[in-house]
Amino acid sequence: MQDSVIILDFGSQYTQLIARKIRKLGVFSEIHPYSLSIQKIKALNPRALILSGSPFSIVHTDAPKPDQGIWDLGIPILGICYGMQMVAEHFGAHVVYAPEREYGKAELKIVQDDPLLDGIESDAQIWLSHADKVQTLSPELVVLASTHGSAHAAIKHRNLPIYALQFHPEVHHSLCGKVILENFLFRIAGLKAAWNAGSFSSECISKIREQVGDDKVILGLSGGVDSSVSAAMLYKAIGTRLLPIFVDTGMMRFQEASRVQEMFRSFPDLKINFVDASALFLSRLEGVSDPEQKRKIIGATFIEIFDQEAAKFPDAKYLAQGTLYPDVIESVSFAGGIPVTIKSHHNVGGLPEDMKLKLIEPLRELFKDEVREVGKALNLPDEFVMRHPFPGPGLAVRILGPIDAEKVRILQAADEIFIQELRANKLYHTTWQAFAVLLPIRSVGVLNDERTYEQVCALRAVNSVDGMTAEVTQFPWDFLMMVSRRICNEVKGISRVVYDISSKPPATIEWE
Repeated sequence: MQDSVIILDFGSQYTQLIARKIRKLGVFSEIHPYSLSIQKIKALNPRALILSGSPFSIVHTDAPKPDQGIWDLGIPILGICYGMQMVAEHFGAHVVYAPEREYGKAELKIVQDDPLLDGIESDAQIWLSHADKVQTLSPELVVLASTHGSAHAAIKHRNLPIYALQFHPEVHHSLCGKVILENFLFRIAGLKAAWNAGSFSSECISKIREQVGDDKVILGLSGGVDSSVSAAMLYKAIGTRLLPIFVDTGMMRFQEASRVQEMFRSFPDLKINFVDASALFLSRLEGVSDPEQKRKIIGATFIEIFDQEAAKFPDAKYLAQGTLYPDVIESVSFAGGIPVTIKSHHNVGGLPEDMKLKLIEPLRELFKDEVREVGKALNLPDEFVMRHPFPGPGLAVRILGPIDAEKVRILQAADEIFIQELRANKLYHTTWQAFAVLLPIRSVGVLNDERTYEQVCALRAVNSVDGMTAEVTQFPWDFLMMVSRRICNEVKGISRVVYDISSKPPATIEWE
C-alpha cells in the first residue's frame, strides 16, 4: 500500500483497536511486533509509525524497546500511553512510576494550539489507563494538553513530527479520539484516505493471479463468511482453476453440506468436491477433552485430508484458507515472543511444518467486518456475507469434554432450533453470532412424570464488530423461554437450557 501506517505492538490490549480505527478512516494499517528491525520497517515503506500501549513499565530495566533506528526514519510518529512514555524518555524527559494509577474517563485540557488537536474543545472526554507518568519534560518536548492527574497528557517534539498521548484515542470512551487520529493521519502525516474494501479486493485479486500463475488452488470451503468470500475472490482471480473442497468433519452445522451446495448454485462453473471424513475425525477425537488438543488434532487431520485430495490434482500447488487477522492475533504473540497466546486456531497454529501445499490466505490482514465489506464489494448476496461466524474446528469446541456422534447429533438439533427461531422472529441480524453449546454436566429433570438425568445446553449470542471484544445480546425474555421449551421438548438428551451472559473480555466468544 502506498499510504500505510505501521503499528509497533508492545502488548497492549487495545492495539487491534488502533488498526481498526485507522482502517475505518481509509488508511491501511498493519500491526507488527515492537522488535521489528529497522531494515524490515524501511522495506515496508510506511508513511507513519504508531507506538502502542503496553502492560509493561518503561521504568523497568527490561522494558521492551524498538529498534532505535525508528527515530531517524524522518516520518511522523505517534506514541500512545506506553508509546508516549517511550517517546518522552528517548528525548530526555523524566518518566516515573505514578503513585496513583489513572484509569477511566478524564477531561482533556488544551494547553497549546496544534494541528493534532484541531477541532478538539477543551474538556473533551478521553480514556486513561496507565501506571507510569511523565514527570518533567526535556527542552526538546512541548506540552499540548493536560488532565487533572496528568500535566503532560499530550506532547510533541519541537522540531520533528513526533507526537505522544498519555490517553487512548482508539477506544470508544475517548470521544475526541477519532478527530485526533484524523489530524495525525491527514494533517500531520499527509496521508490520503485511499483504502477500502473495493481497493483491497482488487489489489488482492491481482496478487493472487501473479502468485498462482497457471497453477491450481485448493480451497477449504466450509460455507462460512470467511471461506465463502475467499472462494469468490479466488474465483474472480483464477476461475475454474480453483478447486473448492468441503470436508465434512462430522462436526458441522445441521445439514451443512447440502446447504453449501445450494448456496453456491449461482457459481455454475465452480465444482465443489465434497469429502465425508466424519468417521476419521470422530475416531481421532475419541476420549479427548482438552480444547487445545482438539484443535491440534483437527488441524493436522484437516491438512492430511487436503494432502490426500491434492494427489488427485497434480497441478494443485496451493492451499487457500479464510484465516482472519483476529485468528493470527490470538494465536501468535505480537509482543516480541512474550507468551500471551489466548488460544490456537486450527488454521494458524495447527499447520504441520512439512505441509506439501503452499498457503494462500487472502483475508489474513482483515477483521471480520472488513471481510463482510469485501464480500459486498464482490457483489456477494447477504446469504453469504451476513452469515454468523462458525469456528474452524466446528462443534468440537462447542461440545465441552469428549466428543462422540450422539453428542454431535444432540448439539446440531439444539443449535438448529436456536437459529430457526432467530430467523423466524427476525432476530438473526440483530446479533453478530449465536449458537448452542453442550455442557459436560447432567441435570435432574422431569418428563412424563418420570425422573430424567440429561445434559445441559447453553445458548450464546453476542454483538461484536471484529470478534476482538463482544457484549451479550439481550434478547426478549419470552423469546429465550420459547427457544428453551422447543429444545427441551424436541431434542432427546437435553433437559435444561441456560443463557450465557458473559462479555469478551473476560470470556471468549466460544467456550473453548
